[in-house]
Amino acid sequence: MAQTRRHDRPSPPTARMTSQKILILMSNTGGGHRASAEALQAGFARRFGDRFQVEIIDLLIDHLPWPLNQLPKSYALLANYLPWLWRLLWKTGERQIIASPLMTLAARWAAPSIRRVLRTYEPDLIISVHPLVQEMTLYALNQEGRQRPYVIVVTDLSTAHPLWFHPDARLCFVASEEARRRALRAGMRPEQLRQFGLPIRPAFAETPRAREVLRRELGMDPELPAALLLGGGEGIGPVARIARCVAEGLHGQGTPIGQLVIVCGRNRILLTRLKNRRWPVPTIVNGFVHNMSDWMAACDCVITKAGPGTIAEAMIRGLPVILSGFIPGQEEGNIPYVVDNRVGAFSTDPEEIARLVTRWFGEEREELAAMAARARELGNPRSTLQIVEEIANVLAS
Repeated sequence: MAQTRRHDRPSPPTARMTSQKILILMSNTGGGHRASAEALQAGFARRFGDRFQVEIIDLLIDHLPWPLNQLPKSYALLANYLPWLWRLLWKTGERQIIASPLMTLAARWAAPSIRRVLRTYEPDLIISVHPLVQEMTLYALNQEGRQRPYVIVVTDLSTAHPLWFHPDARLCFVASEEARRRALRAGMRPEQLRQFGLPIRPAFAETPRAREVLRRELGMDPELPAALLLGGGEGIGPVARIARCVAEGLHGQGTPIGQLVIVCGRNRILLTRLKNRRWPVPTIVNGFVHNMSDWMAACDCVITKAGPGTIAEAMIRGLPVILSGFIPGQEEGNIPYVVDNRVGAFSTDPEEIARLVTRWFGEEREELAAMAARARELGNPRSTLQIVEEIANVLAS
């Protein structure tokens, strides 16, 4: 999603008097937080119509004072190009003796700005989908003295950082048993926790159309098994090398045994480069797509970095996953989640990834089908609706 800039800050719309106001706090540090916020917003609209007015704001970038509003800008650089430094910062932040005084200082610095946000939007309930906003927002709420329910929706699948959790939250939604255990270790009470899965885009809650129909509409080969290679929203990582190795592997002895779909995200250079390549097997190269549910339903496996949202969506669509990389810290735990549940594999070697796909589409087709069945068992297409229904109950109580 495009990054929100300060001059793009939305004006709070005029709401119907009967609508209850929900404010979702996120920040553009990676695409997952915004995607989860938008999934929740769509879930409220789908389940409750106009009963709730749901607004999403980038609290860190658009509303906090300097230097706090500069923090998100460092994320992409650190996570994608200096992962060792990001992991060091992430692990250091797990130590309460270090994190607690820093977050208290940040909360005091940000309090006037957050109180202005609360006066502007006047929410009846606040939802956080970002780990850095809990301490600051709850500090401002306590200063304000008005009771507003505060709910946390953790957007990490497994390795949730302690900063996600705060004992003053009314509810906290987690996506896995590992995340639940981490929440309890961080001081959350069992009655505060709900485990439904990650909030996912509304299209994934629908039963997909028949694969042959989707393949015809998407321009794919109707018969060959298909591997879906995802480069993430920004198309970062060794996508081109993985694509080349997988295509060569699927070419076999001259007769293609599979086809390839590549999603380059917003990386126009990568898109142009791959579109101009001659491929030995049927290959479709896309930029950023808005119908990921259809592409997943049309394919037989997915190759992706270990982003939690993509893994959750793949499970719903019954797609075995090959994890080709991960962001240190928050995505590390997603690897054992996939491997231990026997719904995929992990490798950073493009040639090994190609061998895995080739085996899955060849002599290991039965194992591929078994992984697909296990993935469907793990996925929860109703997770978003379950979350919004539970939150609505908070406002009704």
